[in-house]
Amino acid sequence: MNSKTQINKPSPAVPGEIIIKFESTTDVRATIYAMKEGSSVIITDFYSNGMMLLKELHKHLKNRLPNKTFSEQRAYRAEYHKLSNQVFIEIINQEVAVKKAPSIGWLEKFYPENNKFFLTFPQVQGLNSAWQWYKNGIKVPVLRNKIHPFYGTYFPTRFDHLILFDNWLKRYKGAKKSAIDVGIGSGVLAFQMVQHGFQKVFGTDTNPNAIAGLKEAMGETKLSRKIELSDANLFGELKNETELIVFNPPWLPAASSLGKIDEAIYYNKNLFPKFFAEANNRLAKDGKLVILFSNLGQITKASKEHPIEKELAKGVRFQLEKCLKKSVKVASEKTKRDQHWRGTEEVELWVLVKK
Repeated sequence: MNSKTQINKPSPAVPGEIIIKFESTTDVRATIYAMKEGSSVIITDFYSNGMMLLKELHKHLKNRLPNKTFSEQRAYRAEYHKLSNQVFIEIINQEVAVKKAPSIGWLEKFYPENNKFFLTFPQVQGLNSAWQWYKNGIKVPVLRNKIHPFYGTYFPTRFDHLILFDNWLKRYKGAKKSAIDVGIGSGVLAFQMVQHGFQKVFGTDTNPNAIAGLKEAMGETKLSRKIELSDANLFGELKNETELIVFNPPWLPAASSLGKIDEAIYYNKNLFPKFFAEANNRLAKDGKLVILFSNLGQITKASKEHPIEKELAKGVRFQLEKCLKKSVKVASEKTKRDQHWRGTEEVELWVLVKK
């Protein structure tokens, strides 16, 4: 990993003044009420003690907060996030300093010179999950090879929109000299385009972890010569016109300020106006602008307007060539969140051309 690259990683955390050391015999209920009053908790003895405490915190909140509608689920997650991040665990010599803790390679990669510090327990859980995904890889139906997403990088866990895009690429008859993938993330759309014969794909992302991870994954392979990466917002310094612009933006409007990983999930009010303005200057005369989206914002009532429909209604820059839709699979019965709206969710592939 390039030491000059500023990777987003969890910052060492500092517990508050009032500290409870939590082990298997500690009173869970009293601990949770102390957390609600502002106390910090340090997990000791076994890693499983932290998992048990957070499981009990979930139960506690479920008994006190509604968790049915989409907005209620957001409020529930916000409260859980606040309280769970008052739970800390110590890191010593790049290892989690309790018994039966997982081995997490990111600790050595990210903190080679920091031998004793605290992280919140959710941060450690996130690092552990990300390490397993990175180490073992994730199979994506539309790709020949697994992807190995870098820490803090968005990767797809649902594939309906990727299948829709792959089917569109199979029927695409336009030029394949170049394309731009705006917000490249873990690189899936760019890999799809290369698989379908595009000679060069330019990928941008504001998340340095996405860029660093893809550079590491591609190394000196042929893929690295077909995909050019830039740590930049939207189109960055790209000036040349291209035959195809692909954008898989966040599908939900933001309710608050965003971190880098959240920017892949929620969009702010300026994203789409700025994107369409810049895309108009980068798209070749006969080029295609493809946007992968969803009706999620409308069916969950998180948004009253559809940003792509809003742009088309202006009738200034783009016109609709086609819009393909695919129903999303119903949520698994094992899913704990109430997702009754999933039955009406559709992923969308919008193809826009210049007016």
